[in-house]
Amino acid sequence: MTSLTTTTSYSVRSQQWREFWFYFSVSKTAVAGLVFLIGMVIMALFADLISPHLPTEQYREFAEIPPAWMEGGQMRFFLGTDYAGRDMLSRIIHGARLSLIAGCIVVLMSASIGIFLGLVAGYRGGWVETIIMRIMDTIMAVPGLLMALVLVAVLGPGLLNAMVAIAITYTPSFVRLTRASTLSEINKDYVTASKVAGAGPIRLMFISILPNCMAPLIVQGTLSFSTAILDTAALGFLGMGAQAPQPEWGTLIAENRDLMLSAPWTVTFPGIAILLAVLAINLMGDGLRDALDPKLKRS
Repeated sequence: MTSLTTTTSYSVRSQQWREFWFYFSVSKTAVAGLVFLIGMVIMALFADLISPHLPTEQYREFAEIPPAWMEGGQMRFFLGTDYAGRDMLSRIIHGARLSLIAGCIVVLMSASIGIFLGLVAGYRGGWVETIIMRIMDTIMAVPGLLMALVLVAVLGPGLLNAMVAIAITYTPSFVRLTRASTLSEINKDYVTASKVAGAGPIRLMFISILPNCMAPLIVQGTLSFSTAILDTAALGFLGMGAQAPQPEWGTLIAENRDLMLSAPWTVTFPGIAILLAVLAINLMGDGLRDALDPKLKRS
């Protein structure tokens, strides 16, 4: 009996995964975004092996060397060098690691806190819901980047503090989405059946209700991930995020902004890296939305 149940459960999950991939792969741009993101993850994991130079290694005699395909360029510095003679390709590759780590930590922090508060607000209601939602409304009343700047100014410049500040500004989105999903699920038959069976509030919220709210939360997490990379770069550019010599993409642009005319490759390539990463994740997020939302599925 147990073996039959296990086999049936595996068959159902396998069918769900096939259905998900079918709808996700309909969007070729979403698949392209996923492939690019996988490549970015591999590049970040093996940055020490892939990059031709150390990200902080300086070749003063080769400062501001142009990319290899331009006059005066060298193949050993394929994307050129910055004002200190550091290889731009190596710094961009290592910057991918910092950007991915920042995006993951921001989403994990904001989603964990937001989902918990959203579940409590939606399940408990009353004055608990009122207090939680008014606090979230207050946070959302201030532009996200402006609030992040204020928080980093209080906490002090640095990548970790920047991630904490950005996570705080993203939390209301997860709270509101989780609360709305909880309110739509709480009166359904399976929740009532769980209550009759003696399930407590914790089990009802996290075992019964939460799994049925995950589809929109996954999409929100994906989109927040791309925005987190963008905001981390913005704070780095403003000098409030990662500090030199950390090769974070926004910091790379800030370090070389005085060379925008004389050595444009020092700011162009980090900007292109940010653009491609954010675009790829957003395209993948659109594909996830189409695959996970039953209303958007095409027969």
